[in-house]
Formats: sequence, structure tokens, C-alpha cells
Amino acid sequence: MRFDGWIAGLGTASGTRLVVGHWPDSPFGPVTDVMVEHGDGSRLLLAPTGELGRFVADTYAFDQVEVVPVEVRQTGPAWTVTAGPLALQFATGGRGALGRLLRAVPPPLARQLPWVRLIDVPARLLPGVRTYGSAGNGRREWYAVQDLHRITTATAVLDGAGLGPLTAIDPPVRFGFGSTPRFPALVRVTTTVELPSAG
Repeated sequence: MRFDGWIAGLGTASGTRLVVGHWPDSPFGPVTDVMVEHGDGSRLLLAPTGELGRFVADTYAFDQVEVVPVEVRQTGPAWTVTAGPLALQFATGGRGALGRLLRAVPPPLARQLPWVRLIDVPARLLPGVRTYGSAGNGRREWYAVQDLHRITTATAVLDGAGLGPLTAIDPPVRFGFGSTPRFPALVRVTTTVELPSAG
């Protein structure tokens, strides 16, 4: 099960951390989901369909799943995400040294599992970051990262309350085996979920 698109991860001064998965190409068609971890550690998934919500909840860990309308608009570096009770706007800066390094790897190589497992070693130098690991229900998952831009500004409102200024993702989110980078970032990625063989 391959999802090709973008992951945005950011923290807010309220302690709430947000992870947006925007997938123009996925087994469920073009979809976007939002993972929310509150300061108290409770985890919420916002998904546009029950089918996607069940798949994501079977792969990651949540305390609550809500099926809500999700819409994404992008104009250059500016993104707007609305997902039920969440309204999020963020903008990205230029591609830094890490982004340029990731862009230099040919995409066919970047998506290969041996390469992903190789770069998992240096990726672990970043707190909470993993590119390969075990997911829920006996699944394996890996992230083929191909580009990275820092998120420079963001505003977020959840359930009518502002979440405060943009901050680091600290502590790391706990939806699955790994977190996003600690610094707010938009990552170009191909995510693969391998289901356990039947029987």
C-alpha cells in the first residue's frame, strides 16, 4: 500500500502537535488526513472517509477517530488545511542543505527498501525520527524521503481555540514507530505500508 505525497509536521505553543499527510496518489485516491496529539498526550485522527480512517487507525495508534470533510489548498509556499474542527495555515521557506541532499538522490533509488533501511541509521540521530519500522497489526512501514522544506510560519485553530505560535515538535509525536523531525517541516515522501501475508 503506497502513499505518495507530502507530510507536514509542526508544533504549537499550546502543546498540540499536528501531522498532515497529503496524498495526491494513494490506494484510496487523492486523500489528506490529519493526526493531532494534544499536550496531555491524547491522539486524534481526522480522516475524510471511514475506509481511510480504519486503515490509518489499524496502522497507527489513536484515542479517537473522526470522519470529517478535509480540504487542502496550496499556492506556492502557502498551504491551507481545513479538517472538521481544525483550520491550519502554514508557509514554507526555501530548501536547506538537507533538502538539497535529499533532492540529489534519484527518486527510483530513494524509494527502494535497502536504501531506506540504510538512511534509517543517520536519520536516528534526529530525536524520534525513523524511516523504517513496525506498524500496527503486524504491518511494516517505510518512508522514502525525497525533499524537505522548513515550515516558517503557521496559525492553527482547533475547536474554535487558537493553538498559539509555531514551535518545535516537542515532545515527539507517538502515533507510530517514529516522529517527524523536531523542527517544523514539510517533507516530500513516498510511504509504503506492507501488510502481513494471509495465513
